[in-house]
Amino acid sequence: MIFLILVLIVVIILVSNIKIVPQAKAYTIERLGSYQGTWQTGLHFKIPLIEKIARKVTLKEQVVDFEPQPVITKDNVTMQIDTVVYFQITDPKLFTYGVENPMAAIENLTATTLRNIIGDLELDETLTSRDVINSKMRTILDEATDAWGIKVNRVELKNIIPPKAIQESMEKQMKAERERREAILVAEGQKQSAILVAQGEKESMVLRADAKREAQIKEAQGQAEALMTVQKALADSLVLLNEAAPNDKVLRLKALEAFTKAADGKATKIIIPSEIQGMAGLATSLKEVWQSDTPEA
Repeated sequence: MIFLILVLIVVIILVSNIKIVPQAKAYTIERLGSYQGTWQTGLHFKIPLIEKIARKVTLKEQVVDFEPQPVITKDNVTMQIDTVVYFQITDPKLFTYGVENPMAAIENLTATTLRNIIGDLELDETLTSRDVINSKMRTILDEATDAWGIKVNRVELKNIIPPKAIQESMEKQMKAERERREAILVAEGQKQSAILVAQGEKESMVLRADAKREAQIKEAQGQAEALMTVQKALADSLVLLNEAAPNDKVLRLKALEAFTKAADGKATKIIIPSEIQGMAGLATSLKEVWQSDTPEA
């Protein structure tokens, strides 16, 4: 009976010392108080009463958000800055034995590094140089934590909180800058509108001038064509008259007709050549003879 109990106790002890290391974990093992080795993922057996698990270490990337730290800039402005550190444990042995409290060590190292970097910058540089500050802090922290088996992947400034008076001044400055930009945009819009209106008036005047010029050209062309038509008709009549070989009496009669048309105008005095006067007298005599020969009705 006692033997069975002893066997059962031994089995329980052996089973309890069978350990399974999960994925992304590592166990540091001590044997009789000294470092024995590091267990990686898989099944392991721990010697009872001789070996113990010193620390269970996670190999995943971890994120730690530290409380805001008071820092003073180069121009003596005190502000609060909180940081976020992304790190990963690369050596479980160094992480276990390199420093007593790794998280507290990283927090204090982050605070002192941040104060040193911000102390060399003025307020405006601090507010506009986040990437530079992040890069410097990551480099410094990564070098310092190598001895602890920690690799710092990224450091981010989460919040930069200047004093209330500085915040109010910055808000006023931003408001003034927005108003200035708004005034510039309004002025630019008015300028573009005036330019467009002027261009429209200019184009309208040009179009009106072109239309007037085209009308004058058309009118002049019409007058020229009318004059050419009259001249051509006159020339044609002269050609026909020449071809008809008129005698002197016909020519004198044509001249009389021309002076008759001239007399219809506004002239108050017309000088008639003697030849045409004779023709006029002859025409009058012929008219009287014709009237005397015609029987009364």
